Amino acid sequence: MKYTTVIPAGGRDYTSAKAARADWNAGKDFILADATSRWDRKPTSKRDWEGVTVMIRFNQLTKIAKA
Repeated sequence: MKYTTVIPAGGRDYTSAKAARADWNAGKDFILADATSRWDRKPTSKRDWEGVTVMIRFNQLTKIAKA
C-alpha cells in the first residue's frame, strides 16, 4: 500500500481531524512531509494523490489522521 504524509500549509493548523479532512477534501494546499521524496516540503493537494493513502498531521503536528 502506498501512503504519504502532509502537513497544513500557510500557517494553518487544526484542532480536529474533521477540520483537517474538510480542508483536504476542499483542495486546499498542504506541504508534503516525506523525506524519501524529491518533493519533500513542496506544496501539494488532494488532486496530486489519487490512489494513495494520505495521512494528515495536525494539532501542532502532534496528531495524525487518515485523509
